Amino acid sequence: MMAKGRPPRIPQRQIKLQPQRSAAIQAKFQQALAFHQRGQLTQAEFFYRKILAQLPNHFDVLHMLGVIEAQRKNSEAAVELIDRALQLKPDDAEAFNNRGVALRDLKRHEEALASYDRALQLKPDYAEALTNRGVALGDLKRYQEALVSYDRALQLKPDYAEALTNRGVALGDLKRYQEALASYDCALQLKPDYAEALSNRGNALRDLRRHEEALASYDRALQLKPDYAEALNNRGNALRDLRRHEEALASYDRALQLRPDYAEALANRGNTLRDLNRPDEAARSFARLREIAPDCDYALGYMCNSQLHSCDWTYYAQHAERVVQAVEGGKKVDTPFSFLAVSQSAAAQLRCSRTYSADQYLASATPLWAGRRYQHDRIRIAYISADFREHPVSYLTAGLLEKHDRERFETIALSLRPEHKSTTGQRVKAAFNRFVDVSGTSDRDVAALMRELEVDIAVDLMGFTSDCRTGIFAHRPAPVQVNYLGFPATMGAEYIDYLIADRFVIPEEKQAYYAEKVVYLPDSFQANDDQRKISETVPTRLEAGLPESGFVFCSFNNSYKINPPVFEVWMRLLKTVAGSVLWLVAGHDSIKNNLRREAEERGVEPSRLVFAPRLPYADHLARFQLADLFLDTLPFNAGTTASDALWAGVPVLTCAGEAFASRMAGSLLNAVGLLELITYSMEEYEALALKLATTPAMLSDMKARLARNRTTHPLFDTDRFRRHIESAYVTMWERVQRGELPESFAVQA
Repeated sequence: MMAKGRPPRIPQRQIKLQPQRSAAIQAKFQQALAFHQRGQLTQAEFFYRKILAQLPNHFDVLHMLGVIEAQRKNSEAAVELIDRALQLKPDDAEAFNNRGVALRDLKRHEEALASYDRALQLKPDYAEALTNRGVALGDLKRYQEALVSYDRALQLKPDYAEALTNRGVALGDLKRYQEALASYDCALQLKPDYAEALSNRGNALRDLRRHEEALASYDRALQLKPDYAEALNNRGNALRDLRRHEEALASYDRALQLRPDYAEALANRGNTLRDLNRPDEAARSFARLREIAPDCDYALGYMCNSQLHSCDWTYYAQHAERVVQAVEGGKKVDTPFSFLAVSQSAAAQLRCSRTYSADQYLASATPLWAGRRYQHDRIRIAYISADFREHPVSYLTAGLLEKHDRERFETIALSLRPEHKSTTGQRVKAAFNRFVDVSGTSDRDVAALMRELEVDIAVDLMGFTSDCRTGIFAHRPAPVQVNYLGFPATMGAEYIDYLIADRFVIPEEKQAYYAEKVVYLPDSFQANDDQRKISETVPTRLEAGLPESGFVFCSFNNSYKINPPVFEVWMRLLKTVAGSVLWLVAGHDSIKNNLRREAEERGVEPSRLVFAPRLPYADHLARFQLADLFLDTLPFNAGTTASDALWAGVPVLTCAGEAFASRMAGSLLNAVGLLELITYSMEEYEALALKLATTPAMLSDMKARLARNRTTHPLFDTDRFRRHIESAYVTMWERVQRGELPESFAVQA
């Protein structure tokens, strides 16, 4: 929350009036001013207007009525009244300052800045105007200039707690969090009961990843000011950082009880409901957000994605079209990851990522790596992720990490979550030369650690996925920075040098739609672990909730990847293939209820949708073998889920689109020698699915080929993949050693 400086100032002055009226008018004015200073605005206005009825051109009364309207947030009326006053007395600095406050509330930030500048021309030592000027500069994202303005105010008035607090905000905007914290602490030394400074101090501590300390600061602010909605919202953010989601939700709800139209709290509430796997409630929260703030950044995208998560397609077509149009227009309407489920256009995805990275993760003006070439015996590779745990990224990369050539490479894990004690988490940890928990470290300090460790190549395994820390890479801590695996799209950021792909997911003619330079691996972009364990105990169909007979179509993709055009095809297949069922992943009850309703509306008995509960990974892979055919989704293909199916021996049918995310399954099929399972239109996809489901010999042959190819083709050859990606790393490193800029290249098989 940004502190807003002081409220409109009520100046103290001697009023000189005509002699015959001075005593009576002066008394009324002083009475009105006394009410005003006590915050009794209605009574103050009554007496001001009585004076105005007698003296319509009374400067001070017009000015003070404008101040009252500004305090009531009737900012248009405030500007009009203060402008009338300034026509009478165009050299009044306080009036220009208060006019700036009203203009800022109207979001007319350039005009507000000009008004503060005029106040300062008239009164150069006006500390309050300097502080408000800093706030206006902050609104305009001119943070360094804002800092200069606050420092000038503090030279004039060193004990100005409000200026120190706003100075802390500017330092935070400049990502100088430790200095911001010091500024808030100075303000609190002067004014220990300053709730706003305590709340902003909590924000600085959050930015420094000191979440428990931040929570204590918010709680102290709320002790002083229990109805402080901003502190309740910020407290919710700290609780969410600590993964105390139910408590975070309660904090947002308290903030919204105080301020029902508090847009930021509604957005945070919606995202917390998503964390709690309550997507239907999240969608309603974002819908409410759009009612009160239709132009709120990312609100439409959050709402659409929450609706996709709960398979609520009531307004799918309209919302998807609006999101795409807004993204193509450069608006901040959707996050890059959720947009992958809306559009398969590579150009639109690039536009979305560029808009988002420029808004949220702007490149640092002072990069930590400035061209020095390291001379190491081994190339130092840092993998950065919050997913060194039971997670698809670790399932895929565990074998690669274990097989890295220790004589040529030194591997470092920078874990964005605390160490995970699971089997996969411990296996992955043991695969690294060095494992560092940086979950409690700020982005800049993590970047500084990478620079101190002289990391040659930093591999971001997250991109814009949940819990990402893209801000680390914005500080440019390493000579080479790579986007790999977690986010199947471009990050649109100048500080990410390479994207690891293959010629199927990114055809050469599409390179222009990726901000990174493209590194082509010869087989598939996806790492795979040939030690992936499948439980020896395969459940019966009955134990898995499946009918004893009948064809089993399967799609274990996340619910947000399913959409009406894909579901229409699936339902037609069920109607055509007698006795068949569709096997899906169980999620929130809203998902099951909505999909069953959608099936019934298309003439399919809802019981033919079977929902599989979550299981441990090895048991899940064993269960997979009960499926006959995996049906992929579009525009967001299966990634890990597709390789899971293929590893378990289940053929995958995909429809390839234009962009990386819509071509992932095709890449895997290409690398396992089953190109004929790649289709290029939904009509072709439906026809082939039907043929496979009704031609047992054809399906049997496909499964037999998959069983053979699994051990003879590249997809699951972990060591072959390791050699190829290491070759890519060497080429990246050699270009830096020669002083060359990143360039797209292909690794030879």
